Amino acid sequence: MKRLAVICGIVVAALILILIIGPFFIVNEGEQALVVRFGQIIHTYNTAGLKLRSPFIDGVVKYPKQVMPWDGEPQRIQTKENQFIWVDTTARWRISDPVKFYESIGTLESAYGKLGDILDSAVRNTIATSYLREAVRDSNKILSTAVKETFQTGDAAGSAALESLTQSQMSYEKIDKGRSVLFAEMLAAVKPIVPQYGIEVIDVIPRQIKYSDELTESVFNRMIKERNQIAQAFRSYGEGQKAKILGKLENDKRSILSEAYTVSESTKGKADALASKIYSDTYGRDASFFDFWRAIESYRQTMPNFTKTMSTDLDYFKYLYGTRGR
Repeated sequence: MKRLAVICGIVVAALILILIIGPFFIVNEGEQALVVRFGQIIHTYNTAGLKLRSPFIDGVVKYPKQVMPWDGEPQRIQTKENQFIWVDTTARWRISDPVKFYESIGTLESAYGKLGDILDSAVRNTIATSYLREAVRDSNKILSTAVKETFQTGDAAGSAALESLTQSQMSYEKIDKGRSVLFAEMLAAVKPIVPQYGIEVIDVIPRQIKYSDELTESVFNRMIKERNQIAQAFRSYGEGQKAKILGKLENDKRSILSEAYTVSESTKGKADALASKIYSDTYGRDASFFDFWRAIESYRQTMPNFTKTMSTDLDYFKYLYGTRGR
């Protein structure tokens, strides 16, 4: 009797142990599970609920069913025209066939590594065979909506010339594909490869595309060059206007001086005629006084310039040294 109780106790303990270890397991929402026995897949569960397995000999491998993100590392890639850009890409994927996934990859960590190799290669190949403008632009809208700079110079012809120069410096090349098409090509290149691993890639999306340091410097230098060319156009236009204004000023100056000279000469002529008349009238009234006055005026102008007088016996000094002052 005692022996039977021991046996029953052992059986009950074994049953409890089996229940604890569990012939049952739970598949949660958003999960899919594989029952594996000695490395061989026995059953696949794609729905949530309480599932059954053989304890001790069966293992359970669970994978997520939801869409998962893949975030790549930024890559420095050379474009078709030998310009370097940084491309940072992300993608969405999911496990479409858990059996193939388990047999070919096994774990999510390995899946991310495999996806990195496949997606990085597709991104690099696509960018390397495309022009820079195709990677950074998505449409030709900029060709029709480019901002037009206007310049007010006060001269319609000058303003039109400056605007024409500015627009010629702001030209953009037309694109044939654009960024969206390039990433669609990347997805198309990846899709035939990943099904063998039980994976489906839903989309490939650019997270960031930026110029490399040397290309950024080149773009800035080009912008500076364009601005300098426009500034030089302003300087040239200003120099032309300056020359035009100075030329007009010089012509006006010459015209004014010529007119003033004509007026001054006419005035001088009239003054000389009037002076001659006055002199003539004065001489006619008193010739001796007129001679005396002219001699005094001459002395006033010439005497300050004399440093030495050798003789005063000249007729010129008759009013200075004459006994009668004449």
